[in-house]
Amino acid sequence: MSRPAGTVTRRLPVADRAVVARRWFAAALGAVAVLALLAAIGVAVPDNGLYALAAAVAVLITGATVYNPVAIPVLAMPALVVVQRVGGAGTNLSFSDFALFGAFWAALLLGPRPYSRPMRSLLWLSAVYQLATLFTVIANPYRANTIEWFHAWLSVAGALVVGWAVGRSGHARVGVSLYLAACGVLAAATCLQGLTQLAHGDTSAVYLSWPYGMHKNFVGDLLGIAALVVYARPPWLGLPRRVTYPAFWLFVLALAATQSRQAIVGLGLLVLVVALRRGQGVRHTKLVLLAIIPAGFFVVQVLVDQLSSGNQFNSAYQRISWYQDALVVWNLNQWFGAGLRWWYSGRTAYSFQPPNAELEVLSSAGTVGLVGFLVLMLGALIVLWRISPVYGTLAFAVVASRLIQGQLDLFWVSVQTSVPFVIAGVCVGALARHEAEPPPPPDDDAEPAGPPAATDERAPASPVAA
Repeated sequence: MSRPAGTVTRRLPVADRAVVARRWFAAALGAVAVLALLAAIGVAVPDNGLYALAAAVAVLITGATVYNPVAIPVLAMPALVVVQRVGGAGTNLSFSDFALFGAFWAALLLGPRPYSRPMRSLLWLSAVYQLATLFTVIANPYRANTIEWFHAWLSVAGALVVGWAVGRSGHARVGVSLYLAACGVLAAATCLQGLTQLAHGDTSAVYLSWPYGMHKNFVGDLLGIAALVVYARPPWLGLPRRVTYPAFWLFVLALAATQSRQAIVGLGLLVLVVALRRGQGVRHTKLVLLAIIPAGFFVVQVLVDQLSSGNQFNSAYQRISWYQDALVVWNLNQWFGAGLRWWYSGRTAYSFQPPNAELEVLSSAGTVGLVGFLVLMLGALIVLWRISPVYGTLAFAVVASRLIQGQLDLFWVSVQTSVPFVIAGVCVGALARHEAEPPPPPDDDAEPAGPPAATDERAPASPVAA
């Protein structure tokens, strides 16, 4: 049938056509994956129920992806805190890495585009670090070196992309809430174990044993970041105060139970920054600042006691010894280092990971790698500080806290490194979404603010004459 006269065929704009094409691509990809997984379930059910259950969960996630292309990055947020190893003995892969890897590809292929200018700057800074550490991969050819090079890229750039997809798609509140819920479970378990130890007269640090064994510094660093999130509570996250206030103190109590000094220092300094910076669109209580003084006193007192004890095997003297040994390893190849994760390779006489970010990079990637690391971290902090304080303060705080934590402990550890950059990506993505929203249209039906002032034609035209 012919079109009526005068009709005009309208075509979608290029951006809208790209969105529609991406949605069709996601639907087609999801349909193929669902069919493949259903076939796998049918094969696995008679022999292995565990594989069948895992496949069923995969089908559920795939279906959610068809409904929402960024479902996988959002659902991966609570899994980022799980450090339990998966696979065989030779895999050495944490569940957090596994979840981040899957979420990265989903965010990269199906996430919102284009990237904003701050996001592009952060990705370029990550590329600078990767280029700087590529020299040590070439100079020290062994398997762990190459694998860790890709792992470091995933922990920074991959984490940023995952966070961007969550924030830019408008799911920041859901994603961050899922992450905080997982941290809340760890915090509650830490407090319960701490109370059990106190009941038996044990005042030592809590090494969480449930649901699996976790080091006190891992739990402390993770809960320190979570405490910063609920304390900053930017308005765009929509976290009610009746939730963030008790959650903050739960995280702080659990952090105190771990006695993780680097996490305490990082939290104390960045809470001070968040509390005093203006323009965040939310009021922060200043009473929490009173807890910074005793916390700082505790850290300094423990350090002084360990140094004055003369015990060469406590953590303070052990760190000093490791710092010296790390410099010995660096002297083997001052420009390019001994290789990433050299402590597992047997290439040197030492088998420890240096408990300091700069010494770890210096011994692993040499002077060239250290320059790239400083460009990455300092550049990222500058980028995040310059964006709107409503969005940038939290991003700056979590990344800076991680850098401070890394001055007294291991830095390149999967969960502790990736989580701050995921949160920073959420903040940058949420800012881009806010900037892309059109301004609200004017309300033409609104009544004027008030009646016009009455005028008297006989009144003098000049106030001087009046």
